[in-house]
Amino acid sequence: MSRSAADYAVTDAIDSDLFRRLTELNQIGIALSREKDITRLLEAILVAAKKITNADGGTLYLMHANELRFEIMLTDSLGIAMGGTTGRPIPYHPINLYENDGSPNNSMVVAYAVLHDQTVNIPDAYTEQGYDFSGTKSFDNKTGYRSKSFLTVPMKNHEDEVIGVLQLINAMDRLTGAIVPFSAADKNLAESLASQAAVALTNRLLINQLEKLFESFINLINHAIDDKSPYTGGHCQRVPMLTMMLAEAADRATSGPLAGFKMSDKDRYELKIAGMLHDCGKVTTPVHVVDKATKLETIYDRMGLVDTRLEVLKRDAEIRMLEAKLKMLERGDKSMWTELEARLSAEITQLDADREFLRFCNIGSERMAPEDQQRVIDIGRGHKWRDTEGKCDAPFLTDDEIKNLTIRSGTLTEEERRIINHHIEVTIVMLESLPWPTHLKNVPEYAGGHHERMDGKGYPRGLTRDQMSVQARVMGIADIFEALTAKDRPYKKGKTLTEALTILGKFKLNGHIDPDLFDIFMREKVYLRYAEEFLDSVQIDRVDLAMIPGVPDDLLSGG
Repeated sequence: MSRSAADYAVTDAIDSDLFRRLTELNQIGIALSREKDITRLLEAILVAAKKITNADGGTLYLMHANELRFEIMLTDSLGIAMGGTTGRPIPYHPINLYENDGSPNNSMVVAYAVLHDQTVNIPDAYTEQGYDFSGTKSFDNKTGYRSKSFLTVPMKNHEDEVIGVLQLINAMDRLTGAIVPFSAADKNLAESLASQAAVALTNRLLINQLEKLFESFINLINHAIDDKSPYTGGHCQRVPMLTMMLAEAADRATSGPLAGFKMSDKDRYELKIAGMLHDCGKVTTPVHVVDKATKLETIYDRMGLVDTRLEVLKRDAEIRMLEAKLKMLERGDKSMWTELEARLSAEITQLDADREFLRFCNIGSERMAPEDQQRVIDIGRGHKWRDTEGKCDAPFLTDDEIKNLTIRSGTLTEEERRIINHHIEVTIVMLESLPWPTHLKNVPEYAGGHHERMDGKGYPRGLTRDQMSVQARVMGIADIFEALTAKDRPYKKGKTLTEALTILGKFKLNGHIDPDLFDIFMREKVYLRYAEEFLDSVQIDRVDLAMIPGVPDDLLSGG
């Protein structure tokens, strides 16, 4: 029997529609593989399934132990959209795969599809036997909806495990809009989509888990540093936060030298990881150097030894006076008693003053005066005592103690400062030894550049501004500002905003930090947002921009 022209037209239309839907399926698969956000991915899966089968509604469930949880619900004709990116919670309890007695829950279609690992195609829920559609009918009664055709498809990962279920409701005829059963083609396309979706979802979950594991490992390193030194522990947490604040402000710039600096989500993640790892080399820094709260501190504060020697000197002075008095008694002469007691009192007063002075010097300061350094030397060489080996006229202070007590700023000697500075070299070696994926390949450069200066006088490589990325320069400012305002350092108080910004402004003018980033730091009030989150209220003073060096002219003029 020959076919009519109408028959060929129908066949061509069917073939054309199938080809179109296969093309859509291929495009959907590509789109799903590119989506990085889990919530948007789940939503895209359901929307794609509805589109490819021309369904009015649908629900996506995810497996959690032995239950299916509602993730997204959509019904176009009713304007219902819950879960996913809508932010509206789905008010339904999860569907258990097993009854309380342990028997399989075969009455619920989605549970049946999981338990039997098969797609369930139901032409009409109201006439179908063997399934519990009481919940569906209750929904219909409340909304006036008529749930009819159902297509329930398990989603299986690469290990052939069901990770979720797609349930589509009410297929619509593409010409008339009437509710019709899901066709065999719909079933095949939905199963193909479910397979692609499961792969995309599994891959994204796996990547997220690996990223979470990676970040947890980084935090493990930072916690190890925290345990070594509680004084700098917060630094590893705060620098990444301030780094991102300043980088985002630079990204928002629409004019000026940094108007062309833009970050993608990949760039943001890369910078975040670099910030978290910027001090990982401190795991090798000796604790007694990191935690050196006073100039004489090693494993313990040697100021206690100095105090003991001073007490010995006071005791010796008293013994000398008593010996002199005894000789005078033997001669029957007490004429010098008052003078001897006055000398002792003066000597003890001087020793007490020297002790208080040395204690003050031991604390450390930002700049020790030359005359104070000389006084330490005079005390160390001027007082003589009998040391523990019985040596008479031994210097009161050792050369090492004088060297430490005359440190011009802070509490570290040059040798100790080199040990501290070595952490950045270790950081670079550690990070450059890792096989970074392409999207994280700049982490070593970003993290390793935060002690460089724009004028090339930084360390460890002496890079200039032109040799550094914007991200590395951002991290340099974040590291400095956090250190200036940190309130948990053993040798100083956290500076106020005015004090810290004054120093930072001078750093801009002398070529230490990036001037354009400093301008954004001030113009966008990044310092204030950081302060409100991390500083004590006493540190957040009123900043007079006119008093801050290097502030952009447009800020001073109110522009």
